[in-house]
Amino acid sequence: MKDYLGYAGKTVVVTGASSGMGKETARLLVELGAKVYALDWNKCDVENIAEFVHVDLSKKESIDEAMDQLPTVIDAFFGIAGVSGAKHDFLTTVSIDFIANKYICEKYLVERMKANGAIAFMTSTAGNGWEKEDNKEVYLPIIEANDYEEIIAILCQKGLQYLPGTLGYPFSKLAMNYYTVYLQKLFAQKGIRVNAVLPGSTKTGMKDEFSQMAGGEKALLSHCGYAGRLAEAKEMAEPIVYLNSDMASYISGALLEVDYGNTAEEKAGIRKIEQEISLKMIMQMLQQKLNNK
Repeated sequence: MKDYLGYAGKTVVVTGASSGMGKETARLLVELGAKVYALDWNKCDVENIAEFVHVDLSKKESIDEAMDQLPTVIDAFFGIAGVSGAKHDFLTTVSIDFIANKYICEKYLVERMKANGAIAFMTSTAGNGWEKEDNKEVYLPIIEANDYEEIIAILCQKGLQYLPGTLGYPFSKLAMNYYTVYLQKLFAQKGIRVNAVLPGSTKTGMKDEFSQMAGGEKALLSHCGYAGRLAEAKEMAEPIVYLNSDMASYISGALLEVDYGNTAEEKAGIRKIEQEISLKMIMQMLQQKLNNK
């Protein structure tokens, strides 16, 4: 049978490959014949991967060490690693969920990926509203920052380090959704596509954390559209594998919402918007808190 997806023999990198969506993605890519380099903090036990590389995505030096262990030519990159923020502070959450992806793309992938390559991120429907000017006003400075240290400095100048990690999650996803589109100008001229999957509520090892953040499992289920259930991790792995495949050769800049129609209905006004982050409002609350100190 023809290899329609085109992964056989290709060199692919998957971050967050030890659990959840990342693990399912790595497993599927191995089955499709790719040489999978799995990056994560915890050991990846997916059979027949090319190599596991330990990395702390919250630290620039660790990312540098990990990238030094990877091939100099990469066909496809899957930026899937992420944390909810429930167990991390704001800066650590943003470092893992956003800064690591930006740093890897601009420092390494721009040189290591060849024409007809592809990059795909696992972001979130928690980043809906990324296109609103009030939100862009807050996160654009870190999108436009030139290096890792400058991003951290900008976040600290704004006082964002005082926010809880649970707000670092939607902040990162808003930024990542915009960043997926922003990267077109950097990679399109090189013949490299960049897309993202925006999962709805999904059953992973972080399910309990997200349930608590949403206000209970019923609230978490409200983001699942008419499916009436949480998605399985595999149901997010399959779309992101498709987006980086040869079958999606003319798809770039796509933010694929995988939530059983929930976001589409919200945009159409058919379903009430349950929750959408306003970064401007958060910044106003933060400023008031800092002024009262």
